Amino acid sequence: MRLTADGLAARRGEDLIFKDICFDLKTGESLVLTGRNGSGKSTLLRVMAGLLRPESGRVEWYSESAESGMRAAEACHYLGHRNAMKAELSVAENLTFWKDFFGDVRGGHGLPVYQAAELVGLGSIVHLPFGYLSAGQQRRMAFAKLLVAYRPVWILDEPTAALDVNAEGVFTTLIKAHLSEGGILLAATHQPLGLENARELRMTGFSGVGEGRW
Repeated sequence: MRLTADGLAARRGEDLIFKDICFDLKTGESLVLTGRNGSGKSTLLRVMAGLLRPESGRVEWYSESAESGMRAAEACHYLGHRNAMKAELSVAENLTFWKDFFGDVRGGHGLPVYQAAELVGLGSIVHLPFGYLSAGQQRRMAFAKLLVAYRPVWILDEPTAALDVNAEGVFTTLIKAHLSEGGILLAATHQPLGLENARELRMTGFSGVGEGRW
């Protein structure tokens, strides 16, 4: 598998945030975006996930098991700042919806809802409405959404926000398992994720563009 960014540039309104972003991620590899707030980390993740159009450049995906014409975005799970869950539905109902909505990309299988909830440490409360959960519990359940449907690429924006140290350890374990099984990770974070071989891309935002850099 291979996820490639080639000469990406993006704007926020009239302002160019970054340009000439290039990287190449293969099976089992990870890239962590760092930089101050407003430097373009979230924008780059959304471009990679197919949620924003780039000003220029392209995102490419290759996999031997991929269907013909498959776009890079179809290989990606995106977890942003919001959890994308309905407060009035139970945790199980939310996860079931996402499992059915996404389905599995060819080459892997998602986990059953209850097993995914167990892996994030909250298997006993899947019957509760999502809105009843604490901020940390909600974030854990949002992460379980990545487990119920198979996508080889995980794109994570501040994935450990609102988590305590124990929960951060659970996430690191799951991310390492994803990579060891051949997955790819692209993440923006202010906190270390505990990944030994992760590459780093430092975003500089507007100032970098003005100097001919990122």
